[in-house]
Amino acid sequence: MSDSEDEGSEKQFKIVLVGDPSAGKTSICQRYASNQFTKQYHPTTGVDFYLKRTTITGTKNLALKLWDVSGQALSGRMLDKYIFGANAVMLVYDVTNSNSFDRLAEWLEQSKKILGGQEVAPSYALVANKIDLEHLRAIKSDRHHKFAQDNGLLTYALSAKTTEGVSLCMQKIAADLLGVRLSKQEQEQHGTVVKAEIVHYPQPQQLPRNPQTGATSAVCAVM
Repeated sequence: MSDSEDEGSEKQFKIVLVGDPSAGKTSICQRYASNQFTKQYHPTTGVDFYLKRTTITGTKNLALKLWDVSGQALSGRMLDKYIFGANAVMLVYDVTNSNSFDRLAEWLEQSKKILGGQEVAPSYALVANKIDLEHLRAIKSDRHHKFAQDNGLLTYALSAKTTEGVSLCMQKIAADLLGVRLSKQEQEQHGTVVKAEIVHYPQPQQLPRNPQTGATSAVCAVM
């Protein structure tokens, strides 16, 4: 039985995350599967596995099997074993690292070569990670979208650190595999609620009224 076939009342999908080391693949998996994030970097050896059960309105329950592939696997002998049977491939890069983006062409080429013989072609998604580091961005959005358009890729932007876009990205990929669209309510449910910090600034010292005039004047303090 393949990962995409029914097992009881649950439908399963194999989603493979590929990309260079430190692109944030593990952080994305951990954030989505268990809502955890760590600043310490530990490179993946071989492949790690994560499981997330979820639902999409109008469909059966889903089990998303996330395969976190080592960034070193591109030059290894096991890449075909890791990617084989994937329903979706997420090409992940770090928006602050131009090399991680440039290498995606090779990741995509190898993935298509391995998966080209599948009866049902997998879905491919271009994923920009670490968008919380906008001030350090090395890859502009126009390059991102051109690469996606030239290669027929779904496109997402997220931050595993802040959670922005992570859950929504995964849900949209699952919905695409099912051939359905997320409802507005579902998109809002999986969107990130950004809480703004309210800063209380000290009030400007009140200036004395001009003693030479009895008229009331207003003072505008520009800070």
